[in-house]
Amino acid sequence: MARAMFEYTKTILEKVSFDALLFCKELEKAVKCLLPYEIKELQIWVRQLITRNPELASCINLLPK
Repeated sequence: MARAMFEYTKTILEKVSFDALLFCKELEKAVKCLLPYEIKELQIWVRQLITRNPELASCINLLPK
């Protein structure tokens, strides 16, 4: 079930990546519901997404360090 949530989260984030504010809101929600190892995977994925969509860079600080 958890893996499905991770994949669903990535799908949602891809769909809202056109709007940085919406992306930040969805990213906040994702961090609250994913497991710690999934958050680490999400960090890697988000960094790759930001290279393609630099306007989303302001949201990177929502991810835990």
